[in-house]
Amino acid sequence: MNFIKSITKDEIATMPLEEFAGRIIVIQNEKKTEKAVAYLSTFPMVGFDTETRPSFRKGQSHKVALMQISADEECFLFRLNHIGVPLCLQHFLANENIRKIGLSLKDDFGALRKRIEIEPAGFLDLQTYVGQFGIEDASLQKIYAILFGKKISKGQRLTNWEADILSDAQKKYASLDAWACLKIYRILEAQK
Repeated sequence: MNFIKSITKDEIATMPLEEFAGRIIVIQNEKKTEKAVAYLSTFPMVGFDTETRPSFRKGQSHKVALMQISADEECFLFRLNHIGVPLCLQHFLANENIRKIGLSLKDDFGALRKRIEIEPAGFLDLQTYVGQFGIEDASLQKIYAILFGKKISKGQRLTNWEADILSDAQKKYASLDAWACLKIYRILEAQK
């Protein structure tokens, strides 16, 4: 199957919105983290993303507040600003036997290292991976639109990811990003 190389924002604007229809599970304590990681460890591959509270002042930065890890039917939102990065989650991120698919991972890893020194393993970055399929665009929104003809809303990207309670819109946005990475990888792998 040949994919188009590139797509414009105007073309994306006419597409229907994509939504993650699975279960969204917010994790805010270590015991639930252990259960979630045990469950996620049963999958050979998962989608991955992180969110950091935006900074609007020069020189100010924040630590990663949220880590999203998605299977096909459920997405776990780990509130790192509440729980840090528990040991079981560190082991999961370093497990080379579970493929973790994300986008712009260098940025995610750099932000994660502000919380904890970690050597992630088993990760695949879609930004470089899609090139072998002739896709030149590197943003999640554009790659997804090329492959599925639907748009991913970026409306929640600059919201406060350290809020005491995440809004439903934030949860849906965060889950969709991680799940979309997994879905993109699956369709591309099927083309091989």
